[in-house]
Amino acid sequence: MSDQVSSPQYVETCVFCRLARGLVKADIVYQDDKVVAFRDIHPQAPVHVLVIPRRHMTALWEADESHVPLLGHIVLTCTQVAEQEGVGSSGYRIVANAGPDAGQSVDHVHFHVLGGRKLTWPPG
Repeated sequence: MSDQVSSPQYVETCVFCRLARGLVKADIVYQDDKVVAFRDIHPQAPVHVLVIPRRHMTALWEADESHVPLLGHIVLTCTQVAEQEGVGSSGYRIVANAGPDAGQSVDHVHFHVLGGRKLTWPPG
């Protein structure tokens, strides 16, 4: 299934789609034509940035081969954000929750970049 068919570009009722379009205020730390990275409004660590695709995708279970370039770009952006936020060398965690049982609270794929303190394992 192609990216064009599997997910619409924007969903008007999605807060992250609205944020990506500039309709919702956010503390943006990075953006390009594919992704937006912004500080979490309820940070769980000194560094807590969300990286979202501009194109709507509800959860990771919607991903297929056509999403590989986008998902790779998201991971590289997470690494870039960690460096930019000063935790690239000390360590950081990238987390993507899929579904309510995993803690996904916004139905738009997003990756958390967490760092700036000792992170424990297991996470939760």
